[in-house]
Amino acid sequence: MAESQQSQEVSAGNTHCPKAGFENDHDQTAQEISVNEVPENEALSPTCVTDKILFVDLSNEELQIILPEVLRLEYLEELHVEKNQIVSIPRDINHLRHLKILYLDQNHIQDICEELGDLKCLLNLDLSNNPLSCSSLPVTSKLQSLLQLRLYKTNLHEIPVQICECLHHVELLGLSENNLMCLPKEIANLKKLKEIYLQKNRFESFPKDLCHIANLEIIDLEQNLISLIPEEVGFLTNLVKLFLAFNNLSSIPPTLQHCQKLAVLDLSHNLLHKLPSVLKNLTEMRVLKLSANSLEKFPHQICCWPSLSCVYLRNTGLHRVPKAFTRLTSVRILDLSENRFDKIPKGICTMKTLEVLALDDNQIQEIPAEVKEPTNLKCLSLSENQFRIFPKEIFLLETLESLYLGQDKGIKFTSLPEDISKLQNLKELHMENNCLEYLPAAISSLTHLKILDCHNNLLNQLPDSVCQLQGLQKLLIQSNHLSQLPEDLDSLQQLKLVLVDGNPMTDPPTEVCCQGTSCIWEYLQEKRHKKAVKAKIQRLWLKAKSNRDKDNSETVKEEITGRQRFPGRLADKQDI
Repeated sequence: MAESQQSQEVSAGNTHCPKAGFENDHDQTAQEISVNEVPENEALSPTCVTDKILFVDLSNEELQIILPEVLRLEYLEELHVEKNQIVSIPRDINHLRHLKILYLDQNHIQDICEELGDLKCLLNLDLSNNPLSCSSLPVTSKLQSLLQLRLYKTNLHEIPVQICECLHHVELLGLSENNLMCLPKEIANLKKLKEIYLQKNRFESFPKDLCHIANLEIIDLEQNLISLIPEEVGFLTNLVKLFLAFNNLSSIPPTLQHCQKLAVLDLSHNLLHKLPSVLKNLTEMRVLKLSANSLEKFPHQICCWPSLSCVYLRNTGLHRVPKAFTRLTSVRILDLSENRFDKIPKGICTMKTLEVLALDDNQIQEIPAEVKEPTNLKCLSLSENQFRIFPKEIFLLETLESLYLGQDKGIKFTSLPEDISKLQNLKELHMENNCLEYLPAAISSLTHLKILDCHNNLLNQLPDSVCQLQGLQKLLIQSNHLSQLPEDLDSLQQLKLVLVDGNPMTDPPTEVCCQGTSCIWEYLQEKRHKKAVKAKIQRLWLKAKSNRDKDNSETVKEEITGRQRFPGRLADKQDI
């Protein structure tokens, strides 16, 4: 929903590393459903509603109005009518006097009726993705029990002061994807505010008044035009997550060290060269994102953060990692892609907790044997490096689930060793943009493989052993030299996507392949059927031929036997 639309992605880029972000609080609303609730299929049917219903979900039903039957549900507590074509909120909405949760997002609502303000029990209101008139927004200020208000993507240019003056209990305020340049100073009145989302607006400076809301835990100002963070940010002693990616920051105030609870800090895609040394005091830090900043050197401060688990330093100009960094015992994800490393630091290889290591687009030529020491490593991304031969040290990583060795820029691999079978836990194998002419038959041993990506290589054919990969879901083999597919490929029941465009296909022909996987399956099944029919006819013909030969043989045998038994009679006949 709204938070998930603007949630922060882990800066992993082409590494295909896992993504992380703050929780989707929208999914956590109304987990407690009354025993009086009717089954879901009945709740969706207006003709089945009764006065005992507490929950109704009519989302994505192409409704143009909120149904009158719903408005008669006096005890209704939660109503979902998002993703419809509703143009107005009916005045009878005030009949739902027990309503606590109302989702109206993704409709066509312009004006908010005054009667909405009569819903004194309302705790959660979502009006996102509607062309709201700013003049009607003050109505929401009457909802003084409101805890969560979402106004994402509603073309707001300003926030009505009444909202800041009256909604004293609001804890979450969602204002992302609007045209806001500032917040009213009265925003500081929202003393209980814990989360504020201001992503994709037009802020040129960090709203200083936010620094006076002591309870704030999450501030999202990603994708704005902010060039300066005020010193007062240090007042936010309860701040847990701060998102400032894609701004114009050239420095961070030392006072940020006072935010002792800070656990997630996203400063990626800014103009930073270094971090203040005093930030070493942020000992609760778990996630740091500094990708796409021109750092002068590795930020040593982070070596003092014992809880650090995710570090994103993609495209920061780094070429070495300090020894002190390897003392961190909680790091699970490390992204050092698009830097200047010419080898994998041995110290990193000794970090036992590593699960994801991304070193794409560096100048690495070999892998140290120590790479086997992170016994929990699941994802290794080494695309676009300078390996002269396939690095066989990879086969020491028995826990590996995802391997990325695409070589769009680096030296291209000409073969994939048979030893790939040693990676028994592999689920994803990405070998795109290489010069592979064939795949080893041993690939059939990868019983857990779900994704096989070999597009843009020199493959002439696929081994029949591919048909043994019963867990395969995606087969990406575009732009190779393939002319045919294995005839039993459709036996892979989990395989839902096969991409073969850019190959000189004849079997199936190109026109069939262009129509998608289902058409390829039909072709292979029909081909197999025709082959079976032909084989059956061949067997029948051979059987018939065998019978004819047998009959002829018996006839000859009888004639020969007859001569032996009755030589005289045969002679008499000849005499006659």
